[in-house]
Amino acid sequence: MQIILLEKVANLGNLGEVVKVKDGYARNYLIPSGAARRGTATAVQEFEAKRAELEKAANAKLAASQSEGEKLAGKTLSIAQKAGVDGRLFGSVTNQDIAEALGKIGFTVAKAQVRMPAGPLKTVGEHAVTVALHTDVVVDVNVTVVGEAA
Repeated sequence: MQIILLEKVANLGNLGEVVKVKDGYARNYLIPSGAARRGTATAVQEFEAKRAELEKAANAKLAASQSEGEKLAGKTLSIAQKAGVDGRLFGSVTNQDIAEALGKIGFTVAKAQVRMPAGPLKTVGEHAVTVALHTDVVVDVNVTVVGEAA
């Protein structure tokens, strides 16, 4: 299916590009989330008419993400979880837990923005986690998992 991207999408393209994607990806994710439109001739004309305003909105969103990223860079979070004597957690620290901890210190981050390539944290100690505030703004955050007695 041909679509027009209304915002930058990672591994797909930038604002205004007409790309071909699988039907299900377009219908179930890109179009409902507002990231794309069907690539018909009338849609292309309508997009070109609104191109300047969409680019201005995208630049404002990027600038806001960059300023928040500068504040967030290098922060250290401390999360307490029940742990055994050997330092392994009885549960795990997930991206939801990290997003909630960031919310408590004043940063609004969705759990999908917290990237944990090694999966949930299952041991006590200090771990590096990345937070993607925007497709172009990725920030590292240190998470210290503290064990509490069971």
